[in-house]
Amino acid sequence: MSRPPVEVADIIRAWGDRFFESNGRWLHWSHVKALNAIERCRTAALGGHRDQCPQCGHQAISYNSCRNRHCPKCQTAARNRWVAERQAEVLPVGYFHVVFTLPHELCALALRNKKELYRLLFRASAETLLEVAANPKHLGAGLGFLSILHTWGQRLLLHPHVHCVVPAGGISPDQTRWIPSRPNFLVPVPVLKKVFRGKFLDGLTRLFRARKLAFTGSLAALSSREAFFDFLKPLYDKEWVVYAKAPFRGPDHLLQYLARYTHRVAISNHRLVSFDGDSVTFRWKDYAHGNKKRKMTVSADEFLRRFLLHTLPRGFVRIRSFGFLAGPRRAKLLELARQLLPETGIERNIEPTLPARASFPCPVCATPMIFVERLSAAMLRAGLHRDGIYDSS
Repeated sequence: MSRPPVEVADIIRAWGDRFFESNGRWLHWSHVKALNAIERCRTAALGGHRDQCPQCGHQAISYNSCRNRHCPKCQTAARNRWVAERQAEVLPVGYFHVVFTLPHELCALALRNKKELYRLLFRASAETLLEVAANPKHLGAGLGFLSILHTWGQRLLLHPHVHCVVPAGGISPDQTRWIPSRPNFLVPVPVLKKVFRGKFLDGLTRLFRARKLAFTGSLAALSSREAFFDFLKPLYDKEWVVYAKAPFRGPDHLLQYLARYTHRVAISNHRLVSFDGDSVTFRWKDYAHGNKKRKMTVSADEFLRRFLLHTLPRGFVRIRSFGFLAGPRRAKLLELARQLLPETGIERNIEPTLPARASFPCPVCATPMIFVERLSAAMLRAGLHRDGIYDSS
């Protein structure tokens, strides 16, 4: 894939100092760390390595990646490793895609309490799926599924939601049989909406009573008990957004989906259209109007502000497993599910996952390049000529 006309790193290099100066009052160290990492990613500042063609002797320098999970350029290797580990866990059944979304009224509170509210979003959505599916009136089985947190919408504004990838069935309560779901139907979505709303608001109330919520800036008025419960009251009557997509056609399609989806960042470099030094234009998909592709232009300052809305707390895990895919009995229950599943006739044809560091072809003769030497940032500063060729002599 060709290099996009502009990258997030280019915007940070051109506008970062002004952004830090005008927004220092609210910037957290994690914001600064992410921007600095993205700016230096795949530059001489992080060091690199020299590769050589064994056929023609051509040499090339590759700079190291920052490996920051918010960097648009650093997710491919992590994604490939993660998907490779999931291949052994995929069952030969269809998979549903269920999405749980927080109401926009809670976005400001989530922004100031990311760890607590995103953790609650995971827990409430997972408990909802497990409880509704276990009910004999619906599926009557124990599920095992993955949940993936995304916090952004297409316009880069805060839009916290969890994507759940759920097999089309589960293990019976007595663990003696596999109970398949009906074709194109897992559990009733209206029931999911009500249960999810109740569980999340109950959890939010518990967090408030335990004084685990921060009310800063414009939220200061909600710190009193009366104001907070007045704020929550309309949310009990509101219909929350939960939807389920038709199941994937098989395990191979699931893995292809996961390879594209699990390690996304708020915006990819290939969605950026232009940067004129003051304003950034990017593409976005208008889901409300038939997925129409549109362009949006915002100031560089606003673009970086929106980008930083989606940094996650240190150590926060954004891909989690639940049901029979979670806990110490994971391997045992997964094997039990395989044994209980009837022959489906679904054959797996999984493309091999790319290694973390794939060799690349020589630009002169197309022979795979080989690693020769690791280069520190100091070595690169000392040995780089104006034409970008490293002199190791």
